[in-house]
Amino acid sequence: VPVVESGGGSVQAGGSLTLSCKVSDYTYSRYCMGWFRQAPGKEREGVAAIDYDGIENLAASVRGRFTISRDKRQNTLTLQMNSLKPEDTGTYYCAPLKGHTCPTMTYVRGVDTTDVVPAGYWGQGTQVTVSS
Repeated sequence: VPVVESGGGSVQAGGSLTLSCKVSDYTYSRYCMGWFRQAPGKEREGVAAIDYDGIENLAASVRGRFTISRDKRQNTLTLQMNSLKPEDTGTYYCAPLKGHTCPTMTYVRGVDTTDVVPAGYWGQGTQVTVSS
């Protein structure tokens, strides 16, 4: 599996978590990389993405609370999540994206998440649970 996520856990609302992701395959290392999440019973949605130049694209629901960053040499991705809310609960996935330019993550959901990620690059995800 070329993608491994870590850092999930259980926190109370208002708390923080830092998610990390290692992409062992460098095929898409110069492409956009992003985080997605899926809550129980809901479709997968885009959360945040960052291109090779460091330009970020955050979904409206997390803007101002989450920060995405990447280490180009290590080919890793980090998602710093602050002021967490119960609606942030879900399984979080990291993946490289097909394009150099990141899509508007606010609008990436459902089948779109499969379209923007190369086949075979979905990891196991890491669980985030936020209690009220």
